[in-house]
Amino acid sequence: MRRRTLPALLLPLVLLLAACGGASSASTAGSTDGKGDVTLDVGDQKGGYEAILRASGELDDLGYRITWSTFTSGPPLLEAVNAGAVDIGGVGNTPPVFAAGSDSKIVVVGAGHGSSAGEAVVVPKDSPLKTPSQLKGKSIAVAQGSSAHFQLVASLKAAGLTVSDVRLKYLQPADALAAFSRGKVDAWSIWDPYTSQVLRGGNARVLTTGEGLVNGLSFQVASPAALKDAWKSEAIDDLLDRLRRAQDWVFKHPEAWAKVWAKETGLPYDVALDAVKRSYGTRVPVAVDAAAIASEQQIADTFADLKLIPRRFVFTDYVDTRFNRDLPASTAAPRSYGKASS
Repeated sequence: MRRRTLPALLLPLVLLLAACGGASSASTAGSTDGKGDVTLDVGDQKGGYEAILRASGELDDLGYRITWSTFTSGPPLLEAVNAGAVDIGGVGNTPPVFAAGSDSKIVVVGAGHGSSAGEAVVVPKDSPLKTPSQLKGKSIAVAQGSSAHFQLVASLKAAGLTVSDVRLKYLQPADALAAFSRGKVDAWSIWDPYTSQVLRGGNARVLTTGEGLVNGLSFQVASPAALKDAWKSEAIDDLLDRLRRAQDWVFKHPEAWAKVWAKETGLPYDVALDAVKRSYGTRVPVAVDAAAIASEQQIADTFADLKLIPRRFVFTDYVDTRFNRDLPASTAAPRSYGKASS
């Protein structure tokens, strides 16, 4: 087994994703055939795929090796996919649009659909802002190219505003938390577990969420080179199946997963459980079908219109549907635990 560190392009959330740096580890199996000699380089986020697969038992009996590389968010992960340093990784609905808009070498191979309640614009608890329309002229922290970026654009549009009506501060979570906590910005557009963490802190409240505004999709994204390799492609197929079973395990065991997640990330247990019930545990593995592609095309066109990506493109050119099988449609209803604490 080998260990490898990729440059951390963005800092993790202070006190939440401590030590989220870039350490890698490998999971191995004892197979001696050609497939057993294959190593998948998998891009992950702290408390992400490796943790969920291990907790659910889905890392047992692998017929290939996995080397894990940890990233702070989707955009730098996809930079690594484009560079060929990562074979596959998981991201939200917007990073693939920014990557494809830059003509990156990426291919969407899998998807999940969940609740958008954790994609939120939050304001300080004592803020005078009561509705999204009151954001006009205000400063808002957001991670550029993240799912929160599109959620913010969609929320502004629903309120009759555009990004030119507000002052965007492109900040990754660690810097955004500091700016929000010190009153340097009026609002913060975020995703879980940051939403659950800041709400549990007691000094913030939700102004609006992505429910009814964004598609709630997340994706597994692979490199074209890995997909052209017969053994790696087979390993990716197997990994996608394991991730789907692991997601089902999370829904059936939210408390057990929250305990693991809390330990992996340094999250308090109650924050982890909130995030599971609000967001991550609601996901349903779905097909990358025509509806999903059309929805992503709308996101791409929106950012192209705003000139926030370099070019227009056809999203289906960055999709491989061979792994869809008999998965539910991308519009399948998210699973629900009921209202999470906030």
